[in-house]
Amino acid sequence: MSFNKNKYQIIKKAISKELAKFVFDYFLLKREAVKYMYENNIVRQTAVLGSWKDTQISNAYCHYADFVMETLLIKVMPIMKKETNLNLIPTYSYARIYEKGCILHKHKDRTSCEISTTLNLGGDMWPIYLEGVKIELTPGDMLVYSGCELEHWREEFQGNICAQVFLHYNYVDGKFKDSNLYDKRPLLGLPNFVKNK
Repeated sequence: MSFNKNKYQIIKKAISKELAKFVFDYFLLKREAVKYMYENNIVRQTAVLGSWKDTQISNAYCHYADFVMETLLIKVMPIMKKETNLNLIPTYSYARIYEKGCILHKHKDRTSCEISTTLNLGGDMWPIYLEGVKIELTPGDMLVYSGCELEHWREEFQGNICAQVFLHYNYVDGKFKDSNLYDKRPLLGLPNFVKNK
C-alpha cells in the first residue's frame, strides 16, 4: 500500500511494543496523578497537565504537547519518511485515553494536520475508519493519513480503555510550511496557548 495512491498508509511496528507499553503506562499514571491533583485542589486545572474537556470527544483524558508525545513526534519522523517518502515538518502531538462509550465523530483535520498519524499505545482494540475503510492497529502500529482530505472517525468504543497519540505534520514544501511549524509555537513541548507573535 502506498501513501501517494491511497492518501493513507499503515506502518507496522513504527515503535517497538516495549516502547508503546512504556508510554501507555506512563500516560495512565499521569492521568491518575493529574485527576488526583485536580480533585483535591492541589493544582488548578490547566492545559499544561491535560484535561477531560476535549470539545471533540467527551469522557477522555487528553493532552496537547505532552513532553513524551512531542518526543515521539520527532522520533517517528525518519521512520515515516522511509516508509512513505514524505518530507515533513512537525506541528504538534495530541494524546488521549479513551474509555467505554467514547465516540469520535466524522471529521477532517485543521491545517496543522496535513499529515496526521494515530499511533496505538495500548489497551483494547478500537478501529479507526477512513472514508469507510476499517483499520485496526496493535500497540506500536501507526496509521499515516491525509487528515485534511480524508474524513475519519471511530464508532462507539466497546472496550474499557484505549490510548492513542496523534502526531501531526505539514509538508516541508507545502503551503503551510512557514505558518504552522510547531503549530505556531516557538518550540515543541509548549502548551497550545503559547504562540509566536
